[in-house]
Amino acid sequence: MNPSTGDAGLRATLAGLPKIDLHRHLEGSLRLSSLYAIAQAYDLDLPAHSLAELRPYVQMAGEEHNFRNFLDKFNILRRFYQSPEIIQRLAYEAVEDAARDNVRYLELRFTPPALAKTRGYPLDEVTDWVIAAVGQACRANLGIQVQLIISLNRHEPLDMAEQVTQIAIDRQDRGIVGLDLAGDEVNYPAAPFAGVFRAAREAGLGLVAHAGEWTGAGAVREAIEVLGVQRVGHGVRVVEDPAVAALARERAVVFEVCVTSNLQSGVIGRLADHPLRHMVALGLPATLNTDDPAISAITLSSEYSAVADQLGFSLAEVKQFILNAARGALLPLAARAELVSALTPSLALGGR
Repeated sequence: MNPSTGDAGLRATLAGLPKIDLHRHLEGSLRLSSLYAIAQAYDLDLPAHSLAELRPYVQMAGEEHNFRNFLDKFNILRRFYQSPEIIQRLAYEAVEDAARDNVRYLELRFTPPALAKTRGYPLDEVTDWVIAAVGQACRANLGIQVQLIISLNRHEPLDMAEQVTQIAIDRQDRGIVGLDLAGDEVNYPAAPFAGVFRAAREAGLGLVAHAGEWTGAGAVREAIEVLGVQRVGHGVRVVEDPAVAALARERAVVFEVCVTSNLQSGVIGRLADHPLRHMVALGLPATLNTDDPAISAITLSSEYSAVADQLGFSLAEVKQFILNAARGALLPLAARAELVSALTPSLALGGR
């Protein structure tokens, strides 16, 4: 039986599942109440005198769904990184909020230049502040394991990408497990970053890239063949080219799907139109993730409910997405197997 919108019991079951989020940006996971407190304390130039007035500046709140409106939120959010203490507070809260949603394993990605720009902080110090805050959160008995991915932006200079990549390589023993390429894939190809990604791979970092979100399947091919990624962020346009889908299957590339983000950024017109069902039919290992839960005003639990309600995925199929995520985690083989084993009893396939 497929779920219906009114199936409160199923929603409760989905909320209670142990979850994995492989694609969540720190910069899109900032607690609204904390942002309001920061805006008040630092007298930020925002015409917002209440939480309700602040909301449309930092969340998708009724405006047209397109990537410009979506990305504009990040331009405003960068104004809140006013001190090392604030950056650490926001990182801690991002982990705490994930744990409250029963996320057991999180790969939280962040972009050091985005956190550093407002106050001109050194990139290595910003990275260390995030590492310290996440480590503190993981020691607070929240029941969550967190690894970190450092993101590069396509539109930023290559020498900055090289610097940030070296920072990531130097901190692998402190929880940095991967390198990501994000940003404007329409105007900035991935090819210039091939050398950076090669250096990261040779140093032992996992590789992921946003691709096939705002451009076609060719961007997914480029991420796989040129960058050598293990996972693709979004990647929904892969369904447009059977040859690229076959390449992804052959390379066992895992897809980090974020359905509400795709709606709000204008990739799809309706949730019911999302190509996730097509991706599954093509045999692609898909996972469900939040992308930017605070900007989208979602949780991972609500994303599970969305694919059940709007796309007809069963409880067993949602559980399979979670197992796909465990198998795609950027962990050593033994640790990945341990994660799968820990989740398997709670995710015994079956059910509605």
